[in-house]
Amino acid sequence: MKNTIDKKTNLFIVLAGIFLTNALLAELIGFKIFSLESSLGFNPAQINLLGDWVLDFNLTAGVVLWPVVFITTDIINEYFGKQGVKKISYLTVIFIAFAFIVLVVVTKLEPAQFWLDINSTDAQGRDFDISYAFNKVLLQGSYIIIGSLVAFLVGQLLDVYVFHKLRKITGNKHLWIRATGSTLVSQLVDSFVVLFIAFYLLAPADGQWTVAQVISVGIINYIYKFVIALVLTPLLYIAHYLIDNYLGKEKSEELIEEAADSSESFF
Repeated sequence: MKNTIDKKTNLFIVLAGIFLTNALLAELIGFKIFSLESSLGFNPAQINLLGDWVLDFNLTAGVVLWPVVFITTDIINEYFGKQGVKKISYLTVIFIAFAFIVLVVVTKLEPAQFWLDINSTDAQGRDFDISYAFNKVLLQGSYIIIGSLVAFLVGQLLDVYVFHKLRKITGNKHLWIRATGSTLVSQLVDSFVVLFIAFYLLAPADGQWTVAQVISVGIINYIYKFVIALVLTPLLYIAHYLIDNYLGKEKSEELIEEAADSSESFF
């Protein structure tokens, strides 16, 4: 009995660690915008959306890691139910908020003069202010943190709700339907909520996007997430296989049934 409990606990710790690490890193690197086309060696897409607003697949670096969060969410959903997902989601919001508070505090510390002096020029010999660069990089994403955390929580709660609604239809079969379906629905909301709050509702006047821009960029982000959700579906089955072998088939099925039963009344 002790070994069974230990395995269940260890599984949740590992999944929680993967979830928290990738969610936090995605937030920290999210301010960098990269060109998906150029990274893959293609020309910009130049997609015309909503009038004269032309978009390429310029994406936040955070999307590189968010698919791992999506997959981990679905696995936690499958084995630990809504309570497991809600617990790790709330903890993640707290830890991300704490991380950004720490970043704000450390950027307020007065830099040592010798540190400024030895880093006063770049590789080309040009003047360089490392303290400014340090603060600029670390605080770049802080103004979108509210929108990001709200979108994250809404997306996670919606994901677990849709996942278990689909489970009532599929039973314990067709994992890909409930996993992919819940991700596609939750990320449709997430893609637009974060942009609307961060770049329209709370953005400074000189940096505020139009509604058309919010919708256009949201569509581009969702297209990417839609494709990635489909492409990564096989990883769910690999994870399922590994977990079943780790827990044992009987215990694995018991855990899945408990997760399903605990989600009968979501609200």
